[in-house]
Amino acid sequence: MSTPTLLRRRYDSKSVVVQHSSIPPGYRRSGLLAWAHDETGTLDIRHALTTDAISDALMIDELVQLVNTGVLSGQQQFEDAAIGLILTCGDSPDSCWQAFYRNSLAELESGRSPFAPIHRRALSLLRGPRVLEVGSCFGFFALRAAAAGFDVSACDISPGAVTLLGTAAGHMDLAVHTRVGNAVELPYPNDSADTVTLIHLLEHLPDQVDIAINEALRVARRRVVIAVPFEEVPSPHFGHHQQLTSETLVTWAAHADHRGARIFTDHGGWLVLQPPGV
Repeated sequence: MSTPTLLRRRYDSKSVVVQHSSIPPGYRRSGLLAWAHDETGTLDIRHALTTDAISDALMIDELVQLVNTGVLSGQQQFEDAAIGLILTCGDSPDSCWQAFYRNSLAELESGRSPFAPIHRRALSLLRGPRVLEVGSCFGFFALRAAAAGFDVSACDISPGAVTLLGTAAGHMDLAVHTRVGNAVELPYPNDSADTVTLIHLLEHLPDQVDIAINEALRVARRRVVIAVPFEEVPSPHFGHHQQLTSETLVTWAAHADHRGARIFTDHGGWLVLQPPGV
C-alpha cells in the first residue's frame, strides 16, 4: 500500500499526484478536472474544488469520467485519486474531511446523490433498535441511521475508514460504535444486533460470500438486509469482483441458513433474510 504525502494542497502517492491549482498549458480537461502525465509517467490531476463543493457523488462522477476515457485504471489509482481530491480541497485534512462528510450527507438527505434511493430503501427495511452495518466504508449509512434514532454499530476491514467514521460521528455528536472487522469473521456475539446490513459489500468479495451471509445471520436477531449493484461488467475501479443478478441472490438465499427470504429489485438487487432463530 502506497504512503501518500500532503503539502500545500498537493497529494502524492505512488500512482497519482493531485493538486489544487490553476491548469498549466498542455493539460487535458475532463469535467471539473484536468490531467497530464509528468516526466516520470505519473498521472498528475489538477482541480479547483473547494470545501463548499467536495462530496462523494461529485468526486465519483468526476473520477469515473477519467476511468471512461482510459486515464484512470484500477482500484488503487482510483482510490488514491479520490483521497487526493478530498484532501486538497481545503487548508487542513480535518476541514477537508468535515466538508466531505457534511456535503455528502446533505446530498443523500436531499435526494441529489445517486445513492439516495438505496439509503432510503435500506432505512425502511431496518427492524428493531440495534443496527450493525457491515462494510461501512465512509459510514454515510451508519451516520444516517444514527441520526434517525437507531443504536448503530459499524465495522469495516479498513482501519482508516473506521477511524474516519468515528471522527465524523464525533463531530456530528452521533453515537456510532465503530470497530475494525472482517465480514467473514464478524467480531460480534450471536444475536447482538436486531438488523445487520450488507449494503453494496458482497460484490467486493471474490469468494466466501456464503460465509459472510451466514455470519450476518448469526449476529442478527430479526433481519439481514443485503443490497448489491446489477452491472453488466463488474467495476474494477470500485473493487467489484462479481457480476450479480437476481439469480445470484436466489443462489445465495438457497445456501444460507435462514427461515425466510425476500428478493426484489430497486436500484439494484435486494435480499432480505430472516435469521433461523426468529
